[in-house]
Amino acid sequence: MSTAAANRLTAEEFARLPNPPDGSKQELVRGKIVTLPPNGFLHGFVQGNVASLLKAHVRQHKLGRVTVESGVITEQGPDTVRGPDVAFWSYQRVPQGDVPVVYANEPADLVTEVVSPGNTKQRMTLKVRKYFNSGVRLVWVVHPEERTVIVYTKPGDGTVLWEDATLTGGDVLPGFRCPVAEFFQD
Repeated sequence: MSTAAANRLTAEEFARLPNPPDGSKQELVRGKIVTLPPNGFLHGFVQGNVASLLKAHVRQHKLGRVTVESGVITEQGPDTVRGPDVAFWSYQRVPQGDVPVVYANEPADLVTEVVSPGNTKQRMTLKVRKYFNSGVRLVWVVHPEERTVIVYTKPGDGTVLWEDATLTGGDVLPGFRCPVAEFFQD
């Protein structure tokens, strides 16, 4: 085993690490820890809105679970664990009563990334591709400053919805309909 391979963490090892004392967010990318700065106020505000709107719909219709910043394994050998801002797992993927303690063994059905000022288009495009490669079915990329949502049903094929549009969950989140503007409202 090479030294580089020996220094890489597995998803299991990464899950056992303590939270950073400075409140930063960490992800595991191909076995290496990547530290991200804490999210800004606007990011957290929009993230909370998205999570609340999804949670209300999912709970009312008993569709599954909504999580915030929970780890999603997108690659194995070496492992990558991303922490999407908001994610949805249907009961078909993670059955009711089966609440994973660390990471789900199944990919999320939907992941939502809220773009921060430090995010680059290249980094976000790579994340979207990795989510789909891991089995995620739908990705929403929310741009708070532009007040838009890019809806991806497959990598490289995003549809931009402006704040006057209505976002739906399609086959992934049946019955979900929400004006995009609600993601950005007080």
